[in-house]
Amino acid sequence: MGTGDPLGMEAAHTQASGMHGMRAAGDLVARMQMTRRMRLKEAKQYVADKLHCTTRDLSDPIAMELLRAEHGLGQLPFTSAVQPDEPGMIEAKFNISELLDIPINSVERFKNHAHVERVARG
Repeated sequence: MGTGDPLGMEAAHTQASGMHGMRAAGDLVARMQMTRRMRLKEAKQYVADKLHCTTRDLSDPIAMELLRAEHGLGQLPFTSAVQPDEPGMIEAKFNISELLDIPINSVERFKNHAHVERVARG
């Protein structure tokens, strides 16, 4: 609102959420908590197992940037440049849904509207 730091609210949310949202694995852990009613510790372990990393890596933005790129889970444009051959937006959500074995509403709706089962990975 008004003038000031355009990323000021983002910084507050990042500090409050603790796992850095999409910069690290906060979004993935939160999805598991919401879709499978997992406790935080259980959700972190599930995601870490799926990504073949430690739970400490989940809150490390550098490690997660590499893991997200490796698994095609999407990255934020201001932390790293998204290249043309890397998955963007909806494809990243397809990959997240597939990796974590969870339904994501936007992915399911996309499949229904486009009459597809899976978007091919580049």
